[in-house]
Parts: sequence; C-alpha cells; structure tokens
Amino acid sequence: MIKIEFSINEITQLQHERRYHPHPRVRQRMEAVYLKALGYQHQEIGQIVQISQKTLRSYLRMYQDGGIDALKSLNFYQPKSELVEHLDVLKEEFKTRPPKTINEAVKRIEEMTGIRRSPTQVRKFLTEDLGIKRLKVGQIPAKADPEAQQTFLEEELAPRLEEAQKGQRHVFFR
Repeated sequence: MIKIEFSINEITQLQHERRYHPHPRVRQRMEAVYLKALGYQHQEIGQIVQISQKTLRSYLRMYQDGGIDALKSLNFYQPKSELVEHLDVLKEEFKTRPPKTINEAVKRIEEMTGIRRSPTQVRKFLTEDLGIKRLKVGQIPAKADPEAQQTFLEEELAPRLEEAQKGQRHVFFR
C-alpha cells in the first residue's frame, strides 16, 4: 500500500482537474489520485476508475515523484519519420516545383534523400508535415471557343480591369 499525505489545496486541485482537464487520460489519473486522497482502498479505486492495480500504482508513484504537474504530463510515444531530417529541403523543392502525382513525389523524394516510402506514407508526409494540399484541376468546357474568349478578354474584361485598378469600378468574379 502506498502512503501519501494530501493537503486541502491539493485535494481541491485534484477535484477540479478530474472534471475539467481537456485530456481524458489526465482526468482519469486525477480521478484515481483524488479517490486515494479521500481514503478509498486500492481495490475500490481500481473498480471505480476501471484501471488495473499496476496502473493505479504507477499513477500514485507519478504523483509522489512530481505532484499534480506530473499527472498532467503526456509522454505518448510518437515515432518520427526519417524524412523529417530533410523537411526544409523537401519543402523548398515541392514549393518551387509541386509534384503532379503522388508517384512522382515518391520518386523525387527517393532521388533527393535516398529514402523510399510507399505512396500512402508520402501522401501523409506531404499533407501533415509539409502542409501541401492536393488540388484538382478544373476542366475546360468541350465547346469552348478560344477566339470568342480572346475577344471577350480584349474588348470587355481588360478595360474593366484597368478601370478597377484606377479605382473607378469594382469587379467581382463568380
């Protein structure tokens, strides 16, 4: 049995954090330690909070070693990609010359870094780490008349854009 002395201030803080902390794991830790502060037995705490005795002991040791701040710490294992080391170079490369396909990005990353990743992993790297969004290209209508479009541009749109630049007109696009 782990013996811990709790102050009134600590109990009040535990009571508050067990309800209002944004992370559910921290709330669970606070709940377990709060019940310990109220004098519940370890078996009862385990049943109420639905955790094992080993987990309860780790929470209590965490509290003994670092107090409430230790209970708030979240140290989940998050592996880092080897591509993160080349983040700046890849970001600059893809900003200047965006890849047309994921397979092209796979090939260029392998050529630049020597690291081969699957298309799924490259897609994830591009969106999450580099912040690159995939854009779909719009279609040109099949019956578009290039001559009529050029005439519209020169005779109608260009003069209106010039007036808008001079502040004489507002131009809105749909």
